[in-house]
Amino acid sequence: VQLVESGGGLAQPGGSLRLSCAASGFTFSGKLMSWYRQAPGKGRELVATITTGGDSRYYTDSVKGRFTISRDNAKNTVYLQMNSLNPEDTAVYYCNVRWMSNDYWGQGTQVTVSS
Repeated sequence: VQLVESGGGLAQPGGSLRLSCAASGFTFSGKLMSWYRQAPGKGRELVATITTGGDSRYYTDSVKGRFTISRDNAKNTVYLQMNSLNPEDTAVYYCNVRWMSNDYWGQGTQVTVSS
C-alpha cells in the first residue's frame, strides 16, 4: 500500500488549497478514504472521510462548510479542497486507508496558514 500526498503549502487566512493523495497497492475503489491532520503539539484528528462511491461524506465540525473531500476512482486519487482557511487549520495533513485491519498513512503534507 502506498499513499502519496501533495498540494500543501503556505496560504493566507481566507485562502484555499487543494490536497491530493495518490493511492496504489490496493483496490482503491473498494475502500473508504480519509484525511487526518496533526497540528504541532496535538494528536492526529480525523478531518474527513468519503465512501467508496463518493456518495457519502463525513466532516469534523471545525471544517464543515469549508472543506470538501472527493475522489476519482479512475485515477486512484482522493482530494481535499480547503477553503476559507484559518490559522487553526495549520497542520500536517495525512491520507489514510484502513485495509486488512491495518491503518496505512502517507508521508503527510504541511499546510501552514499565516499572513
